[in-house]
Amino acid sequence: MPPVGAITWNDQLAKAADAHSVNMLAKIFFSHTGSDGTDPGSRITSSGYTWQAYGENIAFGYSNEQAVMAGWLKIEGHCKNIMNANFIEMGVAREGDYWTQEFARKQ
Repeated sequence: MPPVGAITWNDQLAKAADAHSVNMLAKIFFSHTGSDGTDPGSRITSSGYTWQAYGENIAFGYSNEQAVMAGWLKIEGHCKNIMNANFIEMGVAREGDYWTQEFARKQ
């Protein structure tokens, strides 16, 4: 993927990421759809973030940040999220072996 500008941390996106990782761990599932039927956009909105675009990466079983990033970069869809110039903020969280990374651009 071609280079893009720097992305900044956003606590609301991290909150949404954490809520999804906690839910996946508690309910023992792995999906972009929450156990209550929510999608990433509704979880991001619930965190208080008003978005115009969003993306989500999830992963399971990686031992550290370097490993999960290497894994995400090897998968085309995940790499496209990471290198998407439309996304200017992100948050990531890990609970147990479940990782969630949220990307967005505010309205």
